[in-house]
Amino acid sequence: MKTAQLPPVRVTPDVRHQIESVLHDGETLSQFVEQAALEAAQRRKAQMEFVARGRASLARARQTGQYHAAAEVLDAMQGRLEARLAAHRPRERAAKRGS
Repeated sequence: MKTAQLPPVRVTPDVRHQIESVLHDGETLSQFVEQAALEAAQRRKAQMEFVARGRASLARARQTGQYHAAAEVLDAMQGRLEARLAAHRPRERAAKRGS
């Protein structure tokens, strides 16, 4: 597979020093920049998909006239969170007893 290059990025010596100070053993500056750019692109894609889902949901609500109060949605989410946390608690206790 052929590789491509990203454009060079000019930074101050301080920025370069900050980046170099957090590199893992054996990691190059190029690898760090590549990974950072990839993660930023993935984050932006996730944000765009989130906004698209929100807009689609709003369009459905307008079309059907079916809206949900924020308090109802938050209560439902809180309930799901509490159920997940409760499901993990017995495993945590069992793991502590096994230690």
